[in-house]
Amino acid sequence: MRIAVKAQYQAALEWLELHPELHTLISLGLLVLVAWIGNWVVKRILVRGLYRLLQASPLGQDPEMSRSKIIARLANIVPALILSSGIALVPGLPEAAVTVVRNVCSAFVVLTIALAISGVLNLVNTLYMRRPNAHLKPIKGYIQVVKIALFAITAVLMVAILIDRSPLILLSGLGAMAAVLMLIFQDTLLSLVASVQITSNDIIRVGDWVEMPQLNADGDVIDIALHTVKVQNWDMTITTIPTKRFITDPFKNWRGMQESGGRRIKRSLYLDQTSVAFLTPEQIERLRHLRLLDSYLSGKQHELQDWNSRLAEYARDPANTRRLTNLGTFRAYVENYLRQNPDIRQDMTLLVRQLSPTADGLPLELYCFTATTAWARYEAIQSDIFDHLLAILPEFGLRVFQHPSGADMRGLGQRLLQGPESLRNHRQEAAEITQ
Repeated sequence: MRIAVKAQYQAALEWLELHPELHTLISLGLLVLVAWIGNWVVKRILVRGLYRLLQASPLGQDPEMSRSKIIARLANIVPALILSSGIALVPGLPEAAVTVVRNVCSAFVVLTIALAISGVLNLVNTLYMRRPNAHLKPIKGYIQVVKIALFAITAVLMVAILIDRSPLILLSGLGAMAAVLMLIFQDTLLSLVASVQITSNDIIRVGDWVEMPQLNADGDVIDIALHTVKVQNWDMTITTIPTKRFITDPFKNWRGMQESGGRRIKRSLYLDQTSVAFLTPEQIERLRHLRLLDSYLSGKQHELQDWNSRLAEYARDPANTRRLTNLGTFRAYVENYLRQNPDIRQDMTLLVRQLSPTADGLPLELYCFTATTAWARYEAIQSDIFDHLLAILPEFGLRVFQHPSGADMRGLGQRLLQGPESLRNHRQEAAEITQ
């Protein structure tokens, strides 16, 4: 029996020697089969076993670990090593073919290792961003720089392996290409410098409200990468800004406002200057009923009486005396109103001031800070304040300046058609409203 098997084996060898091409194909098929079996064993047994061992640790239970596919990528090295080692055992192959297969397998191994390292870097960035306050100093830009260096080195090694030359020969040629590389990667280099400055100087963070009008960006920073910064605008659109623009171009970061807890109100009421007048004793007594003015009017009247008493006989002429004005009293009312408003920060700047008169009226500016930075609440507080002030202006005999509208011109035309009596009645009505 053993002699018969040996004879059959000898006959098969002789037959293969008579057909070398078929011998080569069969050997190649066996090599590919061995590589496939090695790949199956590694991925189905070793990789799964390794994953089960890792599941006993917190890192192995993290879903990001399985998504990164680091171990699965490294497992692809095994069939490449089998092909690289076994290709020389295949009979009938020319030396050039053996060299090409070995070089391709070696380049594939280098690429696989680079991809696995890239997966590790992604995993490091993901785990880092889970830390508290990690968004204040993101490392995504640095990770991308390391990746660029990694794949640059990988590309040099792969080319050197494929052409079967030393990597030092390729690197020596890069010196002559430095100017070209600087031209090609100038944006990357500028972005790298900008990213370092942004991080070290804490210029912007993820979550900051930034405003860059020249690029129509006004919203929250949602991502900071090496080349770009993404800003989600208030209309939910996304503006992508080159990172270097935050170093070269002016922009506004509202983080200081958000951290202070108060948002500024800087807005003016434009008053009709012809409505400014001295207060009569009757108007003063009527305004005393306003709680916010009682103490102010009492103190101011004592001050004016003391001042006017020193004028002696000159006090007979009202032009020489100091008197209360409706505008000054209204300004005091507005300041007291803001001082007692719980929605206004009392520990921050609070001013009610007159600005220079303009053709559109006399600006009375309110400068204060709300006790919240929420946009909707801030607008509601501001609107409530000015609603109240506009409604109470007639109590002081003041009017808001407003350009004539179409309705005003039509009314004037109708009164002109009705005659002088209608205009006289209109003046009397306006005078009564003012008083």
